[in-house]
Amino acid sequence: MASPTITLVTVTPNPSVFGQSVTLTATVIPLGVGTPTGTVTFTITGGPTLMGTLVGGTTSVTATGLSGGPHAVAAVYSGDTNFLTSTGTNVIAVVPASTTTSVMSSPNPSALGQPVTFTATITPVAPGAGTPGGTVTFVIGGSGGGTFVRPVVGGVATLSLSSLGSGSHAITAIYGGNTTFLPSTGSGTHTVNPGSAATTTTVVSAPDPTVFGQPVTFTATVTANPPATGTPTGTVTFTVTGPGGTVTGSGTLSGGVATFTTSALDANDIAYTVTAVYNPDTATFLTSTGTDTHKVNRADTEIAITVIPNPATVGETVSYIAFVEAVPPGAGVPTGTVGTGIDKDGGTIYGIQVALDGNGFTLFTINNFPAGEYTVYSQYEGDNNFNQSPFDTVIHTINP
Repeated sequence: MASPTITLVTVTPNPSVFGQSVTLTATVIPLGVGTPTGTVTFTITGGPTLMGTLVGGTTSVTATGLSGGPHAVAAVYSGDTNFLTSTGTNVIAVVPASTTTSVMSSPNPSALGQPVTFTATITPVAPGAGTPGGTVTFVIGGSGGGTFVRPVVGGVATLSLSSLGSGSHAITAIYGGNTTFLPSTGSGTHTVNPGSAATTTTVVSAPDPTVFGQPVTFTATVTANPPATGTPTGTVTFTVTGPGGTVTGSGTLSGGVATFTTSALDANDIAYTVTAVYNPDTATFLTSTGTDTHKVNRADTEIAITVIPNPATVGETVSYIAFVEAVPPGAGVPTGTVGTGIDKDGGTIYGIQVALDGNGFTLFTINNFPAGEYTVYSQYEGDNNFNQSPFDTVIHTINP
């Protein structure tokens, strides 16, 4: 006949801290002769279910990932042919893990008005583990400081300021803790040099977009970052970059504003990248860079066809002249070819494509057309910078 048993459960360590592994040990005590064999199933409220095999009446398992707070444990001995099943209970206490908070600032030292990033890193103290969440309260002393609450993401909280006055600033980062991690505090010092002030440069273009040959003006505005004051002086270097090449220029600041105008940008299916770099002429202000984009479209064109002489007589040499020009605000001389067709009685009797010369003209001659009335039509085919033109037509008469 099977003998009864008593199952005892121990928890080590108990209490444990959040993130720490816990060892559960079940000891099955026989109320009879022999040693119990079989398995023990550990059920943890709010945690995993684990199984261990008895060796000498004892088995141990390891539980990880338990949340904070109490967890009831039930260890159920399965029994064997000689011993009856039994159950033991206990409670796992998981308390919040201790933490340390470290805080740093970058850049340190900084210039007056320069943006500064404060970073607080929350680290569990072993044997605690995991990634803390919650909030950090930054207390920044001195001019331009204050109290700021920021979330903890991935164990890190950040704060950016550009309002700090010159001098030394005490930094305190207070981690508020949560149900799984205890609060902690870190401290440091940040220095703002009283020298050169940081600046911000912005750049815009007008008009935007433009067409090929149309002047575009790039305007850079340079301002001092608070709490610094004053109007920056010096120059701005403009760089306009696209797949077709780079155009550069410069402008002198007046009232914190510099301009650069150019019409040397090719039409571009992808927008140009515009970079404006402030070059200070004194130690009062620091350099800064602004960026923007600008689009240049193909310019529209128009064509005029002229027939000389008109009317003509049979056998007389006739010149067909086409002139292509950009439609304002586009500018420049189109390149490529002009297609010309000559119709009589509704059918095309002659067609030709002629390349434009360096002034936008094409010319070809004919002297063997019979008498009659002809319709002459021409169209510019377009190139990388100019759109195709509408047709232009003219009536040409050849007398007997």
